[in-house]
Amino acid sequence: MPKKKLVIFPFNGNGIEALDCISFDEYELVGFVDDDPSKKSNLYDIYTREILHQYNDLYVLAVPGSPSSFRRRNDIISSLGIDTNRYIKAIHPSASIGRNVKIGVNCLIMAGVVLTSNARLNDHVCVLPNSVIHHDTVVDEYTLIGSNVVVAGGTSIGRNCYIGSGTNIINGISIGDSSLIGLGSNILKNVAGSAKMVGNPARDLNAHINHEVL
Repeated sequence: MPKKKLVIFPFNGNGIEALDCISFDEYELVGFVDDDPSKKSNLYDIYTREILHQYNDLYVLAVPGSPSSFRRRNDIISSLGIDTNRYIKAIHPSASIGRNVKIGVNCLIMAGVVLTSNARLNDHVCVLPNSVIHHDTVVDEYTLIGSNVVVAGGTSIGRNCYIGSGTNIINGISIGDSSLIGLGSNILKNVAGSAKMVGNPARDLNAHINHEVL
């Protein structure tokens, strides 16, 4: 059976690390797609978006996003303009996937990640190495979770969030959409949408700024 042809968008750190998570028994890497014409590589071919529409048989893994752009992941991925059935999910062979775990389309699960019973990752979620997402947690669409993050059971993480590496999140709380959780933060209570949380215990820098303005 011929291999499926795959491109990764964009040519960034997540995209390069995703190569470790893809089964090359199933997929043939054609190259990367990127909007920045200045990006070059001696190892991989880099194409413009045109290739996505020239070849409708290409499968896609789209993993844009950083602490500065994570809130636009929805818009960036949607702007590719391709059918949902062309997206793949990439799960590193060393990841541990528990019972009744659900993983949506275009998700990237890196090395050493643990997803325990009944956890759910909705579409377009990235989880970096060695993070643990415990039972009955829901991670909503377009969220990025850094490395060595621990999310305790029954937690709800909203859309378009960025959870910085080394963060610990207590069980049974909710984190609102578009929130940024800084590196190494300890989250001990519910987080409002569009928050900017840092520290131990974490506090919302946006709330502090608004208080000073008032």
